[in-house]
Amino acid sequence: MHTSPKLRSFVHKDFLDYSTVEDAFRCVDACLFCLGISATQVSQEEYRTITYSYTLAAANMFKAKSPGAAFHYISGQGTKAGSRMFWARVKAQTERDLIDLVEANCWRPAFIDAKPSAGLPKFYALFQPIGRLLKPFPNLYVHGRDLGRAMLQATVEQLRRRVIENAEIRQIAARATF
Repeated sequence: MHTSPKLRSFVHKDFLDYSTVEDAFRCVDACLFCLGISATQVSQEEYRTITYSYTLAAANMFKAKSPGAAFHYISGQGTKAGSRMFWARVKAQTERDLIDLVEANCWRPAFIDAKPSAGLPKFYALFQPIGRLLKPFPNLYVHGRDLGRAMLQATVEQLRRRVIENAEIRQIAARATF
């Protein structure tokens, strides 16, 4: 467990209403919004709610409590408004609306190398070790730690209103000194 005097924990269950945890959004420098789910795990309606509605609800509370602070949204490589893929269109709409609402940075990682979460579909968990073979390719691989470092570095550099693809994620992470 990580402990720090700056770390505050909030237990929250209703991701469409952040009013019960509004203090979590008060006077912060940045929000690293990483909540999401695979489109293969839920219906299209649930996917849109989780990907779009939960995110915009958080961004609205964030804007009210920490105006001008950095909002970072984990999107995904392949996000495109005109895509034939439902998930890509939903993510593109989310990105566009976040950029308009909170001048968000929208991060489009490809393969993220990190410890698989318990909710990760089994297929993806099996692919995890093979994905590390992509490490030499800047457009296809990023370590989860570097994705976080890049978001923090972008906050320091005051980058805003950006869509940041995988290769640039790695470049920004390399500039971080923490």
